[in-house]
Amino acid sequence: MPVALGQGGPETELTILRRILGYARKVLGWEGPLDVVRDRRRQGRIPTPVILRSVVVMFLSRLGSLNALEQSRPSQFWRRWLGRAMPSADTVGRVCARMEPGDVRAVQHRVYSRLKRIKALPPLAGGLTVAVLDGHESHASYRRHCDACLSREIQTGETTRTQYYHRHVTLLLLARDLALPLDAEPIRRGEDEIAAALRLLRRVIENYPRAFGVVAGDALYADSRFFNYVVSKGKDVIAVLKDDRRDLLVDARSLFEQETPVSFSRSHVACRCWDIEGFTTWTQVHSPVRVIRSLEHRTVRRQLTGEDEELVTDWIWVTTLSKQRASTRVAVQIGHWRWDIENQAFNELTTRWYADHVYKHHGNAILVFCLLAMLCLTVFLAFYHRNLKPAVRNTASMRHIARQIAAELYHSIPRGPPLAPS
Repeated sequence: MPVALGQGGPETELTILRRILGYARKVLGWEGPLDVVRDRRRQGRIPTPVILRSVVVMFLSRLGSLNALEQSRPSQFWRRWLGRAMPSADTVGRVCARMEPGDVRAVQHRVYSRLKRIKALPPLAGGLTVAVLDGHESHASYRRHCDACLSREIQTGETTRTQYYHRHVTLLLLARDLALPLDAEPIRRGEDEIAAALRLLRRVIENYPRAFGVVAGDALYADSRFFNYVVSKGKDVIAVLKDDRRDLLVDARSLFEQETPVSFSRSHVACRCWDIEGFTTWTQVHSPVRVIRSLEHRTVRRQLTGEDEELVTDWIWVTTLSKQRASTRVAVQIGHWRWDIENQAFNELTTRWYADHVYKHHGNAILVFCLLAMLCLTVFLAFYHRNLKPAVRNTASMRHIARQIAAELYHSIPRGPPLAPS
């Protein structure tokens, strides 16, 4: 049953954290998988689920660091939630470095399965289910590094410095009004993003065989290895086509001049589209492909001058989707949804959920914290969009709800000693 917030006074509003945890337990069923997450300690004094539950609340409260989490230890909430005192920041980081990522992925799988069962993940236009793959660099440093760090040479003036960084590939599942992150895979030394994406895609297709039918990516994923693998698994793929040196793009542009474009509007954007299928010019791909071009015009008002300015963008996609399965309008929508919703999801994770923060500079810890941030974002989005009443969502933004969650955590901290007189 949907939950109404803000109707019972301040004390009622301060129960939002307990409500979202109760929703995750009762509706999404994450308690069982949380209890079986393991780590590689031989004789750990603090159970792994205690560590895991501490990190989950840290992300739901958007505290942003393990030190901020440790400063909330006096809160009475922790005794009720954990049944014991909260672990220290050093303990949380050390255990997460030894935690099994596969067990954390199993929690995400349970949450997805429950959302699917209650029909909370409606497909996009045309009945298509779409997954988006994209690479993301979490951080970079010239000093701190670990065994899992990638490295590159950076030229600054006449000096060449070695920069260390971590990068991973993330898979997002697009529903009608949600972008849920399902899994992530780190890029290893000596391999490119496509190799990591294929490793991630193999695992996701095995764990989520019917979660999506179309895989979308940016221009980097217009790669024959990627296209051939997706098609071999009975799914379709769409990617941005940019390389002007390709014979496929040269042939497509020549044929576009002979075709009559289709015109339609998409969110105040006027689109003129050319759509041709049956290309075999891309010989490395084992099946014919379809090329779609969308020339888009939109008007923006500049804030400085107050004058209207017309912007023109030229998009080209290559896909294995047939016209019978996805019309020109639907294919263009998928291409733009990949960009719009993907940016929203990554922006939410990095800027508001602090997924890029290095909680513990260890390869496994970085991956585990990333997976837990994705899990908590999924739970929060499901709670906000599928559990709260529309009237509440119209008056309380996601940021407001997040602040209420943090307020409950701090509300139960006993007051400290009085301040000295000024």
